[in-house]
Amino acid sequence: MHNETHESGQINIDIDHDRCIGAGQCALAAPSVFTQDDDGFSALIPGREDGAGDPMVREAARACPVSAITVSDEGS
Repeated sequence: MHNETHESGQINIDIDHDRCIGAGQCALAAPSVFTQDDDGFSALIPGREDGAGDPMVREAARACPVSAITVSDEGS
């Protein structure tokens, strides 16, 4: 399983790259945090791994059609 997990003082963002199908809904919902890599799959924008305080990060996770993104509060 290939996951990308980033923890900060605010939230944890986990992208399950084995599950991601590259629909791009995360990048549409929270473009300041999510992008798509060269293969078209979800990735976090460098420097924005903590969610950058973007209130749409959780919406981006909900918008993922295959639930490849998990957002949780630190310590959860």
